[in-house]
Amino acid sequence: MSSDRRYTPVPPQVDLPAMEREVLALWEDAKTFDTSLRQTEGGPTWTFYEGPPTANGQPGVHHVEARVFKDVFPRFKTMQGYHVVRKAGWDCHGLPVEIAVEKELGFNGKGDIEAYGVAEFNAKCRESVLRHVDEFEAMTRRLGFWVDADDPYRTMDPEYVQSVWWSLKQVYDKGLLAEDYRVAPYCPRCGTGLSDHELAQGYETVVDPSVYVRFPLTSGPYAGTAALLVWTTTPWTLVSNTAVAVRPDVTYVTATNGEETLVVAEPLVEQALGEGWTVQDRFTGTEMERWSYERPLDLLDWPEGEDGHFVLLADYVTTEDGTGLVHQSPAFGAEDLVATRAYGLPVVRPVPSSVVT
Repeated sequence: MSSDRRYTPVPPQVDLPAMEREVLALWEDAKTFDTSLRQTEGGPTWTFYEGPPTANGQPGVHHVEARVFKDVFPRFKTMQGYHVVRKAGWDCHGLPVEIAVEKELGFNGKGDIEAYGVAEFNAKCRESVLRHVDEFEAMTRRLGFWVDADDPYRTMDPEYVQSVWWSLKQVYDKGLLAEDYRVAPYCPRCGTGLSDHELAQGYETVVDPSVYVRFPLTSGPYAGTAALLVWTTTPWTLVSNTAVAVRPDVTYVTATNGEETLVVAEPLVEQALGEGWTVQDRFTGTEMERWSYERPLDLLDWPEGEDGHFVLLADYVTTEDGTGLVHQSPAFGAEDLVATRAYGLPVVRPVPSSVVT
């Protein structure tokens, strides 16, 4: 081994922040990121789409974690010879942006925005989402995250919006776009639907009324002699009841107090009915499938030729509370929609389409 080989001795105490800065400076001086892109230009492409952050607030620890993962995979694919173009981006849309601006302006709802002026409010939002770009870029550099931040895309730019519409048109032209129903959270204050992420921004647990409703059976072994005791936490949706869900592997019973007979899940007899009830017959949820019952409220015209108002099987039903029999209104519950679709049942909406946005 040559005795004049140069090396840097490792100090007994390492200043990690200083070492990080030295590495970053080395990468910048040598244009290492740019070189890695040039060296792989002839290789196969590995496409990387960054889920961009919203820079209307200070970067946080969660941004650090996300950007570390966003950096690991493109680096690995680059080491395998793939050409990975990494274009930075900024997410400029979403309810959190609007809520933040509303708070700054002292607004309390959609009416205040309209009185202020939609165009003026949009301008405030556009300014807000770029407020902390410098801090995000500094954090990105300090992390050593290799991404092209000099020419980022912004979701509020007309070019980006147009590209989204273009992509949607391609999907439509290929016959892959279909009109259908989807249950989504709705914010009456904002007058808009919410994504799951937006819902989580202000989610809180509240006490809501629940009701127990009798649905007299009209077919099956207990037709005319017993009623399903159904539990729901959304009594306002009973007008659009479509079916009743039971869990297939749960044991259900008929119980009587001498005056009436009700069907409930066996583990919930005492909790749902209290004292003074005697259990008669036992059967599984599977045996109850397609037992029909009397519609609870006959206020809406039922779609002509459509089936409904019978017992269906659904694994999401539990025996932790209620009666083990769950009212189904597919227009207002995501689980209801999945369960009833498996049986080809209609989506009944009591709210006029002119009101639904």
